[in-house]
Amino acid sequence: MRSVSFVGQNDIQLLYCGAEYFPALIDAFDTARSEIYLETYIFAADETAGEVKAALIRAAQRGVIVNVITDWIGTGRTQSKILQHDFQAAGVGYRSFNPWFRRGIARMHRKLCVVDRTVAFLGGVNIVDDTHDDDDPLIVLPAPRWDFGVRITGPLVATIHWEMAVHWARLGSISWSARWATFREQRTRSPTDAREAIVAGLVVRDNLNNRRTIQNAYLKALGGARVSAMLANPYFAPGRKLRKGLSSAALRGVDVTLLLGVGQYRFQDVIARSFYPRLLKCGVKIVEYRKTQLHGKVAVVDDNWATVGSSNYDGFSLFVNQEANVVVVDADFAKKLRAHIERGVADGVPVDLSEFDRIPLYKRIFYRFAYQIYKNMLRLITWGKSAE
Repeated sequence: MRSVSFVGQNDIQLLYCGAEYFPALIDAFDTARSEIYLETYIFAADETAGEVKAALIRAAQRGVIVNVITDWIGTGRTQSKILQHDFQAAGVGYRSFNPWFRRGIARMHRKLCVVDRTVAFLGGVNIVDDTHDDDDPLIVLPAPRWDFGVRITGPLVATIHWEMAVHWARLGSISWSARWATFREQRTRSPTDAREAIVAGLVVRDNLNNRRTIQNAYLKALGGARVSAMLANPYFAPGRKLRKGLSSAALRGVDVTLLLGVGQYRFQDVIARSFYPRLLKCGVKIVEYRKTQLHGKVAVVDDNWATVGSSNYDGFSLFVNQEANVVVVDADFAKKLRAHIERGVADGVPVDLSEFDRIPLYKRIFYRFAYQIYKNMLRLITWGKSAE
């Protein structure tokens, strides 16, 4: 497994929701001079996505090389066909990840972009209007979707660009010798042990030599936590190691808070709640966010370690899908992100252990049944390794 490559002297700007993210993204497209790479799980057919699409086409018409990858499931078969037609006509390179499950069940869940090799974007924000439900665009959300991205300039951009260029090449028609050379280069790239005051690293998950990199980044941060750990995520169904990491930190006296999204998928909510009793008994604080869709995948530990990215705390993100997070070691950045999480916690509903003492027996049985279905499904998909 490759170590996380940290580099210093980056400027990393936190972008809250689509209102901050999309203007920055479109501005970068409109000022691009040579090259754009974009990866997203969802590229919707709504007005916001249309503005992003138009900006990409404008760039291509100026002579900028534009390469776009979307996930076939996340974007949908029909929309993928439309994008292929429209982008091809405009001179935009377009590839759909894993159509008809030709590469197995893994999905491309990353949200990445690099423009002119000088500025990068990363986070949890799909190319979709954040005022509408991402499953049903006819449903208007009570508030903009709670989500985050980052805008990055500095040495880390080169790492992100390399990752995206390799991914684009893998999905194309390249020879086996070129694929092998790319694989060898990926394995031999040496990490930088950055000692500067401001450092950040790209943390990716794939099914080659980064199978547990994102989970291990969380475990290392939790293992070294001394004061506090605040984590927010929409889909909570982690393996045994991450659950143990959360519990162990709380038992050591670390103030551990989980802000979890609920209400989007009932089965997912049931699975998440099957973990609540043990975590609560260990002292982990759990808050359910019901104000709107919580889609952010963020965390802050001890006010100097922070992460923003695409990886959920479920088996698919941690053990199956392709994901990308950035880890930032910087007090100012962590402080800004922590303030957002604290506001989310204030808007949420705390979960009390006593609530589970009053749960009827049939619900307890249902929780366990749902968990067993989920666990066995993940074991089958990941060859028995999902509980690690």
